[in-house]
Amino acid sequence: MRIAHRFLSSAAFIALALPLAANAQTEIADKSAPASEAAQTVADDQDIVVLGFGQSRQVQSVSADDIARLTPGSSPLKAISKLPGVNFQAADPFGAYEWAVRISLRGFNQNQLGFTLDGVPLGDMTYGNVNGLHISRAIISENVARTEVAQGAGALGTASTSNLGGTIEFFSDTPRDMANVTGGGTYGSDDTWRAFARVDTGDIGGGLKGYLSYAYLTTDKWKGYGTQRQHQANGKIMKDLGALGSITGFLNFSDRREQDYQDLSYDIITRRGLRNDNIANDYPLALQIAKIYQNQQAPANAQPWPGVGTTFPAGFGTVDDAYFDAAGIRQDYVGGVTFNANLTPNLTMVTTGYYHENKGQGSWITPYSPTPVGALNADGSVITARSPVGFRTTEYRMKRFGMVSTLAYDVGVNRLEIGGWFENNKFVQARRFYGMTDSAAPNRDVLKFQSNPYFTQWDGKYGTDTLQYHVEDTVRLMDERLVLNAGWKGVYVVNRAIMLPDTTSPLATGRITARDMFQPQVSVLFKLNPMAELFADYTENMRAFVSSATTGPFSTTQAGFNAIRGQLKPERSKTVEGGLRVRSGPFQASAVGYYVDFSNRLLAFANGAGIVGNPATLNNVGSVHTYGAEVSANWRVLPPLSLFASYSYNHSEYANDVVNAQGTVLVATDGMAVVDTPRHMVKGEIVFEQDGFTARVGADYMSKRYVTYLNDVTVGSRVLVDASIGYQFQGEGVLHGVGIEGSVTNLTDKKYISTIGSNGFIASGDNQTLLAGAPRQFFVSIKKGF
Repeated sequence: MRIAHRFLSSAAFIALALPLAANAQTEIADKSAPASEAAQTVADDQDIVVLGFGQSRQVQSVSADDIARLTPGSSPLKAISKLPGVNFQAADPFGAYEWAVRISLRGFNQNQLGFTLDGVPLGDMTYGNVNGLHISRAIISENVARTEVAQGAGALGTASTSNLGGTIEFFSDTPRDMANVTGGGTYGSDDTWRAFARVDTGDIGGGLKGYLSYAYLTTDKWKGYGTQRQHQANGKIMKDLGALGSITGFLNFSDRREQDYQDLSYDIITRRGLRNDNIANDYPLALQIAKIYQNQQAPANAQPWPGVGTTFPAGFGTVDDAYFDAAGIRQDYVGGVTFNANLTPNLTMVTTGYYHENKGQGSWITPYSPTPVGALNADGSVITARSPVGFRTTEYRMKRFGMVSTLAYDVGVNRLEIGGWFENNKFVQARRFYGMTDSAAPNRDVLKFQSNPYFTQWDGKYGTDTLQYHVEDTVRLMDERLVLNAGWKGVYVVNRAIMLPDTTSPLATGRITARDMFQPQVSVLFKLNPMAELFADYTENMRAFVSSATTGPFSTTQAGFNAIRGQLKPERSKTVEGGLRVRSGPFQASAVGYYVDFSNRLLAFANGAGIVGNPATLNNVGSVHTYGAEVSANWRVLPPLSLFASYSYNHSEYANDVVNAQGTVLVATDGMAVVDTPRHMVKGEIVFEQDGFTARVGADYMSKRYVTYLNDVTVGSRVLVDASIGYQFQGEGVLHGVGIEGSVTNLTDKKYISTIGSNGFIASGDNQTLLAGAPRQFFVSIKKGF
């Protein structure tokens, strides 16, 4: 849930959102090598995974067919979790519950990666995103045509200022040439209902075509009480301009409202089990626990709640065992227009303009902020009696627009490319408290936007201006057996913060910049023969600061910001990788080794207990050294039978101790393993498809992960298995095209901890920062095309 954990250590700091694999507290195609080769493989062979042949970097992709094999509504991120180097975590069967979703590449966490949709930047895609939105809201999963993963280094033209450790690019489906209607429905465990419909116009004349689609999902939480639901609508239109190129426009909408699962600690798990959750069905009990806690904190002769006592009800050990409720609400509109222009036979230009607007709210019914007499209800009436709980929100409003453009010129063996990206992001973030009653039933609904606050802790207006350019040249020699690519990008980001007048506890205001106008990238591809190729690349990247009250340099006091503004350095990475790809008939494989030097690592030192919302101070605390290897193979054993497997080895360690300004060691992290980074991952998948019959089984092994910086608390290894089986009716008749599928997630009903770091990481000891993985879930889906 969306709170800071209680302070469970005597240390004076809590490491929060910014280091490798740490929690977030609170997206242009690659031109360096021919993407058409990979796309053609998908089109011709329908392989499970495309291993990036023809690319001079480690780039792999999955297609829409792969996403379609998952339970409808599953996140596109879940489809790429089988790829080597990808660490994906979720607490729900769809991988869509944003508070718990985590994805990392080679040890770099989510806010250190780059994400785009059709070239439009999605920001760092972390929870409480301050510069974009999550892919689960950006597009309906059925409308994703393919997803490309660059595990080590994204293309120079990728619109991202956070891609220290690779990029994940999503590409939407194009409108059909023929008029078409498709739809489907899913029902399953925990009263899950999902519906999807799409209408394609087909070519209505002159190359004009488009589609409209809608999806709805509602499901009860698999433990505790509450619902998670989402409405989505996508529209896309495309006009073929013949020899001149094409123009494409899209507009996507999402309304997502989800009640939270309770964050866990090992202490809570030991006493109450993995199924411990909020008590959203028992408001009186939540009031009682809050009153008892507040009596415990008060002197014996001045307890605020007489007659309640100081002993928790049986089964409850702390006030943090279970809160009443918490939730997240997000509404998003994102749209764009892309001009793909053939200016001359050798000169092309791709330009995308986009706009994104977001309104959000994260809620928590908290026992730490009692409601005073005189607070207002949502309807404006006065609350006449105090209450031991309050309704705390973190509120978001975002309006951002930008443009991404690339100009490419082909001459002889050269492909010259220049491009740029501009974005203006206006972001407002506030922490407010709303009145709750001391009554039999709650007076506010966590799945609604709130009104009439009685207290505003902080209210900030933030701005981010981003400028990025890139220059590169690709040279093809020896009848294209040898491909050389070299170039650089430059980034200049300005971050601003202003605290608004209604703030009672102001955070920092001011301005800070991140600038590096030369970040080189060099790569080479050599085709040994038609069946084997070698590749290698070197890349440098910088991660810009973010403008926010909950993470980044402004999430501190004015004095704290003034102290760090002149000395804070952006995080940087230097990545080198090299590998081999081979293919022979139905078999293809890839092997790669890599080394990463990650420097200027940022860490937030909290000033006191995190639960009370004290501001943190950001500091550079050293480096991380990473090396590893990845192997993947795809084998079509028989025309209907495919096998895929991958193995990843990652060795990531902190290279410095964490010290304060006086040089005193605060945490001896030198040589310690990076948190939430498994050393070994093994994934495998079997797919059988013939005469309308389909079957799939996938398995995912992950070795232990560290929960603390001193590596004294771990989450054990686990193996997860998913499976599905289905049939699509062939021939003519009313059933033609009807498909029915049964799917199961966590087939073996494994009891395990999934997400770690939901409330950040600490140096040592127990911490309420774990989320349980979903148990076995069953679903049945019916699909039909007309």
